Amino acid sequence: MTVHTGAAELTEATRLRVYRLLTELRRFEKRAHDLFLRGLVPGTSHLSLGMEAIAAGFAAAMRPGDLTFATYRGHAHTLARGAPMPAVMGELLGRSTGLMGGKGGSMHLTSAEHGAMGSYAIVGAHLVVANGAAWAAQHRGTGQVVVCFFGDGTTNIGAFHEALNLAVVWHLPVVFVCENNLYMEYTRIEDVTAVPRPAADRAGSYGLPPVVVDGNDPDAVYLTAAEAIEDARTDGGPALIEAVTYRHGGHSRADPGKYRPADEVAAWLARDPVPAYRARLTAAGIPEETLHEIDESAQRAVDEATEQAQAAPRPAPETALTEVWADGGGQWRN
Repeated sequence: MTVHTGAAELTEATRLRVYRLLTELRRFEKRAHDLFLRGLVPGTSHLSLGMEAIAAGFAAAMRPGDLTFATYRGHAHTLARGAPMPAVMGELLGRSTGLMGGKGGSMHLTSAEHGAMGSYAIVGAHLVVANGAAWAAQHRGTGQVVVCFFGDGTTNIGAFHEALNLAVVWHLPVVFVCENNLYMEYTRIEDVTAVPRPAADRAGSYGLPPVVVDGNDPDAVYLTAAEAIEDARTDGGPALIEAVTYRHGGHSRADPGKYRPADEVAAWLARDPVPAYRARLTAAGIPEETLHEIDESAQRAVDEATEQAQAAPRPAPETALTEVWADGGGQWRN
């Protein structure tokens, strides 16, 4: 079955790819949660359980050369762009086989070869960096599109407005995606924001149309992403998309999320994108056996990544000052 919306086309092959991503991301994040509770993930971690449809839908709509910028809640976005799961798991566990050699951790995942240009721990800081990458692509004529993800709280940061303004003025090939999970850390976004839709209601200030998508609907996310990305690639300029979703847990693993009403949590859990999408694909005629094979494959991948990461050594002390400065060390400072 093929679904057409505007210039975008949603084929069965694309839907199966999205489902595979959804399943892999969900099982990875659940495993990361379990490992954190066992004390194997140093520091904290920010999971995207419940929000996976956004990462999956956009990744499926992007080309290999396109670039992704994400927040500290970036496991899903990094994996969705093709970064090896064992390397991502190794980084979470602080092992030498990790993406950053075990020295970056959960909040600083980067894999430039896969177009994952970093997870940024400073709220809003990466939007202007994404503009720089988009300007470079525009200047070189590479045809690349930059997709920059951020949370609803970022819309109240000055860099959000500066980045949107400059992107429009310079007509940059960048798509800004607000992952509105209703809470900016521990505060409900509507309690501190003058407009109901923190991103979409401000789009008009920068000459952009207001776009809101159901961030729990993988098909809707993919179609919205495909249209915006193609428009940016063909000199249509930037876009601002607000994807409404909900995180299943607290802001981080140190947060039990008790500030959220129980009925609100229950209502959103009932809209879990993974089982809902599975049911949709089954209803569309995709064999149960096909989906089961994807489920099993995803679980094997997570199990193997976990085994490899746990068996890997921790970074050697002498690597502490490498990959920090341009020359590979910090001795020149002395």
